[in-house]
Amino acid sequence: MGRKQFSKSDIKHFLEKYSWAELLMSKKSNVVDENGMLFVDNTLVALESKDHRWFPSLKTLLRHPETNFLPKVIVDMGAVKFVVNGADVMRPGVVAVGSFEKSAVVVVVDETHEKPLAIAEALFSSDDLMSATGGKVLKTLHYVGDEFWEK
Repeated sequence: MGRKQFSKSDIKHFLEKYSWAELLMSKKSNVVDENGMLFVDNTLVALESKDHRWFPSLKTLLRHPETNFLPKVIVDMGAVKFVVNGADVMRPGVVAVGSFEKSAVVVVVDETHEKPLAIAEALFSSDDLMSATGGKVLKTLHYVGDEFWEK
């Protein structure tokens, strides 16, 4: 993959495609894609999924708690230890969800403090997820303590 310096045109197209990025960069920012990690002014702000969709990193979400970059999935405290170790999210641990479609990128938060624990891909729409009775419902893409956490 390698390293790619974004031009002003690249930044413009990125901002058009990902509205959540407007708070993170401007056309004057130094933006670099380094092996699927997007750095803005030397700070990791986003990651690229295997299907080439960008999503904000957990640290980006923690730096901007006032924003709703991604739909939320709230898990009970019993699920937290599994989620922060990279486990996919199972239906019994889900307490509440925002509105999203199948394959959407969502943020997984704990029910007590609503702190971001992981970024995941929804295996079901929000309605189907809540009507499910068991099984895996979210595939974890990025979690607290993974290789991107320290970047």
